[in-house]
Amino acid sequence: MEKQKEKGISRRVFLKVSAGLAAVAGLSTPKAAQADSNRRQATLIDLTLCNGCTDREIPACVSVCKTINKGKIPAPVSPIPEPWPRKNIEDWYARQEVADRLTPYNFIYVQKVEVDTNGKKKEIFIPRRCMHCDNPACATICPFSSNHKYENGAVVIDQETCFGGAKCKAVCPWQIPQRQSGVGIYLHILPHFMGNGVMYKCDLCVERLQASQKPACVEACPQNAMIHGARRDIYALAEERAGKIQGFIYGKRENGGTATLYVSDVPFELINKTMKKEPGRPDMAVGVQRRMAETDGLGKATLAAPVLGVMAAGIGLFWKWFSGGKDEMKGEGENK
Repeated sequence: MEKQKEKGISRRVFLKVSAGLAAVAGLSTPKAAQADSNRRQATLIDLTLCNGCTDREIPACVSVCKTINKGKIPAPVSPIPEPWPRKNIEDWYARQEVADRLTPYNFIYVQKVEVDTNGKKKEIFIPRRCMHCDNPACATICPFSSNHKYENGAVVIDQETCFGGAKCKAVCPWQIPQRQSGVGIYLHILPHFMGNGVMYKCDLCVERLQASQKPACVEACPQNAMIHGARRDIYALAEERAGKIQGFIYGKRENGGTATLYVSDVPFELINKTMKKEPGRPDMAVGVQRRMAETDGLGKATLAAPVLGVMAAGIGLFWKWFSGGKDEMKGEGENK
């Protein structure tokens, strides 16, 4: 497939972006994104059951995730505009087959670690994806309100309004979101000065959840190492399993609590020591604290950034709309 040329934006997208701009125009930070406790769901990943699907070329959870998300990202424009001042382009379009780390085209991977426990070597396989935090700083800090915490527990990035500024990745303790340059709304506003693509990550198969189905990775696991259900039941099951094996739980307190819990018979401090924190391959540091957008330096910088961003975006959008893009937008999105 050849890379595509830039297309106009639809009226629907225009209105969504305008709403986001209006939300931040007064330098107001979005409220903390909390889910309805009566509808919240969660996932348990039992590391005593996961065998990494070593009998397959690609683990089942990774394979099914790639399949259902294939074609989700539009082909980037060619050439991709070089952003200023950092000039960093992140283009994974030609490397979509990569399956051993997180990328814009790979939302889950299985990390293998080897630990010394009780005088023996032990292999542990760890499926890694977005943790879907209870009160995600990534959703709080997004200056264009493109990141949302759904009532069912899923944390989802709206690719139609994301500018790819990567603030969500900066506040994530695991740096989960990954950027694909050359796609998204920024191309229609200030492609050389603002944004740099769209951020992508696991969305917990939110459309499947809305249809009362389980995430695809959970259904595909041949070892039943991944279990999804009502949050209270998953938390209780994690405690029960950890108690039976005198094991350990990860995700219950990390980053203020998450909708993804891991159970292991090996301490996560030991697991984390064996991990090398590399791009797209997050560690499992124990007890990591939530990075509050309202109090840390990055949060303050984010509050200031939308002033220039909103002005530039507003000018860009209205210029495009009134100088010819109006008809194009009208035709594309009138009935959507």
